[in-house]
Amino acid sequence: MPSLERPHIDLLDPKSFANGQPHDVFRWLREHDPVHWHAEPGGPGFFAVTRYEDVREVGRDPERFSSVPTIMIPDPAADLSFEIDDHQMMLMMDPPKHTQYRRLISSEFTPRGARELGPRVRELAAQIVDRVIERGACDLVEDIAGELPSYVIAELLGIPLEDGRKLYRLTETIHSAPETLPPGAYAVAVLEMFQYAARVIAEKRARPADDLATKILHAEVDGRRFDDIDFNLFFMLLVDAGGDTTRNLVAGGMHALFEHPDERRKLAANLDALLPSAVEEMLRFVSPVIYMRRTAMRDTELGGVKIRADQKVVLYYGSANRDASVFAEPNRFDVAREPNLHLAFGGGQHFCLGAHIARVEIEAMLREILTRLPDIEPTGPAVWLPSTFISGPKSLPVRFSPSAKRRSRGPRAPGSDPSARPRRAGGASRGRTSSRESPAGS
Repeated sequence: MPSLERPHIDLLDPKSFANGQPHDVFRWLREHDPVHWHAEPGGPGFFAVTRYEDVREVGRDPERFSSVPTIMIPDPAADLSFEIDDHQMMLMMDPPKHTQYRRLISSEFTPRGARELGPRVRELAAQIVDRVIERGACDLVEDIAGELPSYVIAELLGIPLEDGRKLYRLTETIHSAPETLPPGAYAVAVLEMFQYAARVIAEKRARPADDLATKILHAEVDGRRFDDIDFNLFFMLLVDAGGDTTRNLVAGGMHALFEHPDERRKLAANLDALLPSAVEEMLRFVSPVIYMRRTAMRDTELGGVKIRADQKVVLYYGSANRDASVFAEPNRFDVAREPNLHLAFGGGQHFCLGAHIARVEIEAMLREILTRLPDIEPTGPAVWLPSTFISGPKSLPVRFSPSAKRRSRGPRAPGSDPSARPRRAGGASRGRTSSRESPAGS
């Protein structure tokens, strides 16, 4: 494969990600400058790490490369960072503190926990398709891909399903590049998220339930009881991370199928056998999380490049997942690809906590789309999220042959019954505020 001429490199410009990730740029960097010093207007600059082995190495070595003070490129003072006094978001901690916080909720996200959620997730996925199937057209992101993860995290937290949809819209603002938003929009979205969390605190203190929100509210670490700030940060992390991968992967994965009709036909012809490997290939190909930052703890070296203590080191997962030294024909979308050791869920101590549930959600939603909307096709171009941090379509108009809803069974569709209760592992129902008691207000 011939080497590319040096492209324009600006990984801080949302325009670089206007049509998905800038793979020509990433390829040039992997081949010529895999630990690349990148200027940062208003900041000290950072190293952009683009090769698979380097990304994997940094992500697994918190003693050399820390998640403190933030996993975002801007430093906290410029970032409205999620560190308040001595409080931190779990994503921005290192072991052993990170391990203690993660352990508080890890039992909810095990493979067994994901399997036990499976029937409810599949029921919700079917209901989501029911809401559009008679129309013959919809926005794949707004009406389908963005719905399921919002509902699932709402159920885990014990809040009304429709509130999950409202919170999802706040996360879209939080993930957008600041220069693409009206002045102050980011701060307003964060404030609204915290205000909602405060109402959840009041609700769960008054009416404790068998749900994640109640569990977090009563958590302790090293004998210190969580306060409201701890809860707010944990709540935001779960809402934020709970939808990123699934909604962007489903939308981005369907976009990949539209762009690769032969692979779509192959998948549709053997869905049961190929769906698991297709999901992994979509994770590799789309790579919904663009980057995570680490900060050097001491003078060190990576790929022959010297890095000084306190310098920023940014891991580009989308680039790592197209590294030809690991993936044969990396730019080819192959729903049967094996092996597929992608890094879409990160690695090391910060490997995505919700990966097992995300896979259950993605498989359920794709199965519903591909079996019940078999002729679905785009009616216009995808509009990508204006973000240098999260990659995925923000809008993707589609059409399909209208069909009847399935025969109703179980709870009514999410949009018509936001207080429908799932079943928790072990058979107990999760507590939930009713739609009348929603902490969201009007």
